[in-house]
Amino acid sequence: MTRTSICIAALLGLLAVSPALAADRKPDATINTKAVEANVTLDAPIKADGPLAAYCLAEGKKWIDRNAADAAKERKADPQLFRDRKWSFERRYSLRSVVADRYVSVVRDDYMDTGGAHPNSDVNTILWDKSAAKPISIRPFFTETADNGATMKAMLAAVITSLKAEKTKRDAGETATAEWFKGLEPALLKIGAVTLAPSTETGKSSGLTFHYPPYAVGPYAEGQYVAFVPWETLKPYLSPEGQAIFGGVRPKGDAEDN
Repeated sequence: MTRTSICIAALLGLLAVSPALAADRKPDATINTKAVEANVTLDAPIKADGPLAAYCLAEGKKWIDRNAADAAKERKADPQLFRDRKWSFERRYSLRSVVADRYVSVVRDDYMDTGGAHPNSDVNTILWDKSAAKPISIRPFFTETADNGATMKAMLAAVITSLKAEKTKRDAGETATAEWFKGLEPALLKIGAVTLAPSTETGKSSGLTFHYPPYAVGPYAEGQYVAFVPWETLKPYLSPEGQAIFGGVRPKGDAEDN
């Protein structure tokens, strides 16, 4: 892939969650003022789960309310900046996987345009426990997840290996250096937004996928990255609960879709 192709891919990635291309989806929450247009959209499978939908919608509403307040403050301070335009925000919640009919992985994509050199995007994740009706971390799936512990060190090493391979595929190997990975640390809160990857084995997860927005592990032009860590790599560190939910392999095509 050439540098020009990488730039185009990054821009398309931003547009994929932009308000303009989301026009065919009716927002589940929206704000439209002289200063801002902001929307929150939940995919149908998420809306089918009442507690999960309520959680995502409440979180999304707080996000657009906060950005609307910031936009109103900026417009009041400098009305000329908003004479022919307004700030734009779009948040979309998408289903990633359902494991053991209990653990639901959700990807949260954000699009932001506040009049800078270019729009920006962000990505985060939610791991939802249907039984407890609340978000959880991946801690229960491992015997220990201490910062700088054996599990997190092995996980980080696998993440970086995956990212380097993806950069090579994109012809962006020159940024596969420690400089671009220094923001990642062997700690759950600093290794990246994580989801349970789907599997060829029904009800199982094939491993972990880590989601990174532009700038996180490469220049803006490279766009988002997803690192995949097969469950076998982390097998020595799995708890009984983790051993029960992991199995199979990553479905063909999942790497292209995420």
